[in-house]
Amino acid sequence: MRKVTESYWLGTAPGPRHPALTEDVEADAAVIGAGMAGLSTAYELARAGLRVVVLEAGRVAGGVTGCTTAKLTAQHTLVYDRLRRTRGPEGARLYARSQSEAIEHAAALVAESGIACEWETRDAYTYVRDPERVAEVRAEARAARAAGLDASFTTETGLPFPVAGAVRVTGQAQFHPVKYLRALTEDLIARGGRVYEGTRVVGLDEGGGSGPCRLTTESGRTVTARDVVVATHYPVFDRALLFARLHPRRELVVAGPLGDGPDPEGMYITPEENTRSVRTAPYGEDGRLLVVTGEHFTPGTGDPGAGFDGLAAWAEQHFPGVALDHAWATQDNDSTDTVPLVGPLHPGARHTYVATGFGGWGLSGGIMAGLLLTALITGGDSPWRELYDPRRLKSVVREAPSLLKTQAEVARHFVGDRLKPPAALDDLAPGDGALVRAGDHRLAVHRDDEGALHAVSARCTHLGCLVSFNRAERAWECPCHGSRFDVDGRVLQGPAVRPLERRDIGSAD
Repeated sequence: MRKVTESYWLGTAPGPRHPALTEDVEADAAVIGAGMAGLSTAYELARAGLRVVVLEAGRVAGGVTGCTTAKLTAQHTLVYDRLRRTRGPEGARLYARSQSEAIEHAAALVAESGIACEWETRDAYTYVRDPERVAEVRAEARAARAAGLDASFTTETGLPFPVAGAVRVTGQAQFHPVKYLRALTEDLIARGGRVYEGTRVVGLDEGGGSGPCRLTTESGRTVTARDVVVATHYPVFDRALLFARLHPRRELVVAGPLGDGPDPEGMYITPEENTRSVRTAPYGEDGRLLVVTGEHFTPGTGDPGAGFDGLAAWAEQHFPGVALDHAWATQDNDSTDTVPLVGPLHPGARHTYVATGFGGWGLSGGIMAGLLLTALITGGDSPWRELYDPRRLKSVVREAPSLLKTQAEVARHFVGDRLKPPAALDDLAPGDGALVRAGDHRLAVHRDDEGALHAVSARCTHLGCLVSFNRAERAWECPCHGSRFDVDGRVLQGPAVRPLERRDIGSAD
């Protein structure tokens, strides 16, 4: 099994640490989450003259943003033909325009501020190798072109293997996302913004709808603000039950120096082979880094170790000479109707907002969210406000089959996982973890490399599903909504905000 490493992006842009919140503070706006969506929103609000506070449970850009393939494109696999059918031609056009303007906005910031983030203009391709899927790709090319993108159908790419067909969209971009966000954070602070790391938010009081809002952190400190934005990837506060409209998806990444092999000189993705996404990035003085993503699965299911090995074998087969020295994973949330949920947190919200459900395209989507939410908070408007509004009702009807499928999967895990036979503690190998019987209940137990046991409650603190062990990353994962915990129960990824309680091997859950 391939050894999991730190993300290349995080390892090459460590950045300064920011303090934890140690006192009660006030602001005009508070943003929870310091990824692309959160920091883009905070930055735009600060530029608009608001006093902004950012609260991050981990490190700036240390979550999903720091683990992506780092493409900045309006071409989102095969989205436009579906949008044409479900949202009409105008919905598809608004989607394309909003994503394209986000890329243009980021390009302008990079140019104006001289941000050194390895910005490169590239064409984006969605390809298939199966001839039976060519009609699907041709329809996507037509829909993307009708939506306003410079899109065309082609059979010629820079990939080292033939394709049956591809959608090509010109003038897209790729960059180093962590370097970009480090620069935005510096500018945000220079404008009077405050950024707190290691500060997990556990409570939200909306002030009766009229404000001010009050956030409570794990340490008991509070932030009082007129407006609050929940940009935690999966909403940690879900008063509109958005979890019913989101499906978590974990995806693997391998990367390494390309060597003497040819650079495909583009950004590529295919829905085939359980997804394959390919791009290169600057490496050293004049080299290129190959980044390959795929092998997606629901957290808490599948075999990530085998997935890493399969992805690496694919990369080495098609790019001989690549020296893969990085392997990490990322996580995305797919909305049941394809479109992200950006806007008021719930139907009665007046001063609370959310940004989630980017479906693997959270870089362009996060920048778009920052612009949209800033317009809403400062009293402006946006032509695509209704497209992304989480309160959209017509969409709920259209997405009913997908929504029901998602909830059926959650119910299957909630009930079915409790019927699975527990593991025997003596069979637990070093480095592994499993649910074991403790009286009438189960514990999540990990045996470390030295043989010591780490036991925690097996019930996710979000909604009570049983967790499962990811051996490749040595983490407990909830298959229902994607919460992740380390071997001692600490929260790695929400929506859970409370850790799994530690247990003795002989204790009951």
